[in-house]
Amino acid sequence: MMKLRHSALSIPAGPVWLDALLAHSPDAAGLILIAQNAVGNHRDSREAHFAHRLQEAGFATLLFDLLTHYEESRDPDTRFNTPLLGQRIRAIFEWLGHQPPFAALPVGLVASGTGCGAAIRAIAHQPDVVSALICRGGRPGLAGISPLRLVPCPTRLIVGARDDGLPNIRQAYDLMTCAKDWQSIAGTDDYFREPGALDDAATLSTEWFHRHLVRPAAAAAS
Repeated sequence: MMKLRHSALSIPAGPVWLDALLAHSPDAAGLILIAQNAVGNHRDSREAHFAHRLQEAGFATLLFDLLTHYEESRDPDTRFNTPLLGQRIRAIFEWLGHQPPFAALPVGLVASGTGCGAAIRAIAHQPDVVSALICRGGRPGLAGISPLRLVPCPTRLIVGARDDGLPNIRQAYDLMTCAKDWQSIAGTDDYFREPGALDDAATLSTEWFHRHLVRPAAAAAS
C-alpha cells in the first residue's frame, strides 16, 4: 500500500467552508473525490473505511462534507437542497483546479444519497473535471432530466437489492446517455449496512476506477 500523507482541510464553497481530509501520495494512480452527505469523522467512519479501501487500491482520496456543522444540527433540510449541494461540489472542482500537485491525476467521484443528484448536476455543468463517477445507492434522479442526459463520463450505479427506491434509480439510469453500468448487491438496502455490503461496494468502485482512470492514463504514457 502507498505511504499516504493525510491533511485536514477547509475548502471554500461560497459563504461556507467545507471540512475535508486529503490522503495523498506522489505515486497515486488517480484522485477520488468522496462526497459525504453529513458531517462526520473523516478518520473513523463508514466513509473513511470506504476511502481506505480506495487507498489500498492505489488511489489518493479527498473525503469532503457537503454540509457544515451548523447545517447538520440546525438546518438538516440543507441535505435535500440538490442545487446547493451541486454548487458545493463545483466549489471542490474549482479548488482542485488551483492545486498543481493534482494537475496530472485523473479524477473520479463517489457520491451517495442526495449527493448523487448533486454530483450529476456538478458534472453536467463542468464536464471536463471528472473522468469516472460512482453513484452508491442514492437518488440520482434528483439531478433532473437534463443533467442526467449531459453527464459525459463513465458512470456505475451500485445499488442495494432491497432499496425501496430502485424504480426511481432505474428511471434515472435509463435517462443517462454516457457509458454506464448497473451493479446490484444482494441482501442490503441503500445504506449498505449489512456485513460486507460496503466492502462489496468498495470493490466494485475500485474496479470501475481502475478501468476508467488507470488504464487510459497508462495507454497515454506508452
